[in-house]
Amino acid sequence: MSTEFKIGNVSLSNHVLVGPMAGISNLGFRTMIKQFEPGMIYSEMLSDKAISYHSKKTLLMTQIAEEERPLALQLFGHDIESMVTAACFLDKETSCDVIDINMGCPVPKVVNNLAGSAMMKDPEHTYEVVKAITSAVSKPVTVKMRAGWDEEHINVVEMADRLQHCGISAIAIHPRTRTQYYSGHSNWDLIRQVKEKITTIPVIGNGDIKSIDDMLQMKQQTNCDAFMVARGCLGNPWLIQQLVHYEKYQERLEDPDFSAKLQQCLAHARSLCELKGERVAIKEMRGHACWYINGLPNNNRVKAIINNITTYSQLEELLNTYNEALLTEDFSYFYGG
Repeated sequence: MSTEFKIGNVSLSNHVLVGPMAGISNLGFRTMIKQFEPGMIYSEMLSDKAISYHSKKTLLMTQIAEEERPLALQLFGHDIESMVTAACFLDKETSCDVIDINMGCPVPKVVNNLAGSAMMKDPEHTYEVVKAITSAVSKPVTVKMRAGWDEEHINVVEMADRLQHCGISAIAIHPRTRTQYYSGHSNWDLIRQVKEKITTIPVIGNGDIKSIDDMLQMKQQTNCDAFMVARGCLGNPWLIQQLVHYEKYQERLEDPDFSAKLQQCLAHARSLCELKGERVAIKEMRGHACWYINGLPNNNRVKAIINNITTYSQLEELLNTYNEALLTEDFSYFYGG
């Protein structure tokens, strides 16, 4: 596969993208993951209403570091006027490279406002929203959608076919329904069906990519143009590096050792502390730290302590102690010894 890839007029160095994750894909996470060289990174979703009303908190979320580009800022909403207003803000007032429209978020507070995956229930209105945005902005516009609302209403192929004609530059498919949330398996055959239907723009496959073999299988099964990894890189950002390296050189990089995982966790924590302040950052890092140590010996004991830490120094001391325990295979500290 050639590593050259474009979304609209934006050139990407490879076909491996880091997808948007609510509450995770902030500036700290994105600058951390960028060192593993994905082709593009997506932000966490941004509310059209909050941008339109100039919410300070949301406008801060639109800040972009030059080193993390190319970057897609993801927008969610339902109302045409406010979606266009917000998209124009992202287009003119931020340095993002791509504007992405969220049609996949399953959480109640989003779908109850007819946004996210609820847009799959109203294809005509969704088309009008997307068409209005592409007509109003100069940056490439993409969409990320689910399979449909539920198993009885899987309409991703029909919607993708319609949307390819309203000016979007790429489409990402997460082939789970809204009612599945993140459970079960994503139906990659739906990505194949979309790819067979879409002839004018790239199709990005998303869902259950956790290894090089998963990427290769998705390519073989769907013939998609690029790969979006999201939850698969939580606690394992090396997955991005492994996928990118394999695409370029057809070589498999080894997994990192436990010391590298623990040091990367601390680097991630420092980045987040700089962005959000220690109190908020360490609260967020509890989840990330637990992901980083998944699969390591006696990690449940360590996770129990992680969930009570409040400072960076506590996290650093804990992980250094855990590293020593892993080296010596002596875990008595974590069992009251």
